[in-house]
Amino acid sequence: MLYLSEAKQTKIKMIFIIKVTTNKEDRAVEMISERAEKKQLNVFSVSRPHGLRGYILLEAEDRESAEEAVFNLPYVKGIVGKTITYEEIKNMIEPSITTVTIKEGDIVEMIAEPFKKEKAKVLRVDKQKEEVVVSLLGAVVPLPVTVKIDNVKVIRREGEPDEENR
Repeated sequence: MLYLSEAKQTKIKMIFIIKVTTNKEDRAVEMISERAEKKQLNVFSVSRPHGLRGYILLEAEDRESAEEAVFNLPYVKGIVGKTITYEEIKNMIEPSITTVTIKEGDIVEMIAEPFKKEKAKVLRVDKQKEEVVVSLLGAVVPLPVTVKIDNVKVIRREGEPDEENR
């Protein structure tokens, strides 16, 4: 999320949904924020929520400020007619607190392509980036592979006996 000015935070705000070209959301956010700062518009923030493709959110005092911020910019297709409240988008903007239960040495199963259903051993866990470095058990040559934590599922903890040896 990009906050433009802390002094503008006290005014009444409306959140507008801006339709943009898919995969050009970041560039559109940059251009809108540059224009809003240059023209001193009543735009409070511009954000691109994770997982929301083809749309960005613009927080402004009124519709005129929002329209002026996005008018005639490349990648911007228009403003969706309805404004939304913060409560409606709260889950997209605020970071979710997830506890990482994967530890080094755990045996995991890949649940996403291209290594789907492969088993691997966790070498390293990066909680900030939400990534794990694993070594595929079925590989002839041990090769470290970095994947998102969401793409693995723990099937055996380090120190637990193997399911076949019970």
